Amino acid sequence: MELRSPYVAQFELPENLLKETYCPTLESTFFPGSDFNKDCFHGEDPSLITVDLYKTLDWLHGHPVPKPLEKEVCPIPVLLHVSDFSTEYLLFHYDGTPQSAAVIKNFVKLFGNLIQNSRATIISPSFIPKSKLKEEQEIIQIVSKATKETSFIKFNFLRIGDFWSYAVKRNCTLLVTTKSYQADLAKVLFHFYKGEIWSDRLSFYLTV
Repeated sequence: MELRSPYVAQFELPENLLKETYCPTLESTFFPGSDFNKDCFHGEDPSLITVDLYKTLDWLHGHPVPKPLEKEVCPIPVLLHVSDFSTEYLLFHYDGTPQSAAVIKNFVKLFGNLIQNSRATIISPSFIPKSKLKEEQEIIQIVSKATKETSFIKFNFLRIGDFWSYAVKRNCTLLVTTKSYQADLAKVLFHFYKGEIWSDRLSFYLTV
């Protein structure tokens, strides 16, 4: 399918790896890579760009060093998905910034129809300023209302590799985080792909 979005030029990835969805809220039948939602158009730009994770990794390994997924970060959310995509167990990264709060809120709005029976874990830093406690509680409530089961834990994770390792060890199926980690994620995936520490169940949702 030819991408209609002008943002495609900002991706380092080959254009044939990218597919777009325009629905502001995904249907419960949505599956990345399929033609569900293909006739849903709301605005000029996609609400989500889906990218096959394994094809992307094969492409990454065609280069001597990891390449970024985008030349410049664009505002459209990206879903790096495995073949057996699932929203069964979600891992949310909240770092106490308005940016990460917006990422989680937008994800819940977009995927609301697909996560009603999901488990979810929210990871937040051990220290949150008092000014951010209200926002933190708001995020917990939003996720709790949208999913079947929600837990909340405190970890001082600073690297995307920490979240990735946690997600793999606990069989999470979808990690939700910001695009500020996108370049580091490409490096992690590049070095651990087909290694002993890997998960063929874990997809990634990235946005600004």
